[in-house]
Amino acid sequence: MKNNFFDRFKPKENKFFPLMSDMAQVILAASDLIIECVQVTTHAEAVEYYKQIKEQERKADSIQNQIFEELNETFITPFDREDINHLSATMDDVTDLINSCAKRIMLYSPKEMPEAAARLAMFVRESAGFLVQAIDELGVLKKSTVNIKEYCEQLGVIEKKADDVYEHFLIDLFENETDAIEVIKLKDILHELERATDAAEAVGKIIKTMIVKYS
Repeated sequence: MKNNFFDRFKPKENKFFPLMSDMAQVILAASDLIIECVQVTTHAEAVEYYKQIKEQERKADSIQNQIFEELNETFITPFDREDINHLSATMDDVTDLINSCAKRIMLYSPKEMPEAAARLAMFVRESAGFLVQAIDELGVLKKSTVNIKEYCEQLGVIEKKADDVYEHFLIDLFENETDAIEVIKLKDILHELERATDAAEAVGKIIKTMIVKYS
């Protein structure tokens, strides 16, 4: 008969890595959708994409809750509980910000989305791709850090590119947009995209700290 008490003392790597991988895949799915969402031309389309992205956001929340429960129930974890929780929570932030952007597009119905929105959405998608690869490397982090370091570095590179695009967008927006309401709408929408790349970079920084601690 299985002894649940002593079972808690066994290593539980197989529980956490698949959950983290699932979270990364949710981010990837949401990032694919936001690329389409920033290009919608009707309110009905915006509503539909928001619904799809919201579903991904709910999935991320569910996975985050599973990870939290596993941390409470598992005695031996592959990394410190604080590191696992911080990492998964910050990954969840990426999905939250993508969802926040889609929600604003749906609520605000801007007259026209700027080209910078598409560029920032692509940066979010690019970050998501590196996140998936970095999380896939967590299982071998204690043996090899070559690949995971590069993926984390790329997250920082993308964040800087996104900052530049957002800053130039703001300059153009304040110089050329005469409708104050549209200025507020567009600034708010694109800010969420820029923040999503910030959150993705933050995931990379957490992983870098884990590399120092565990490799």
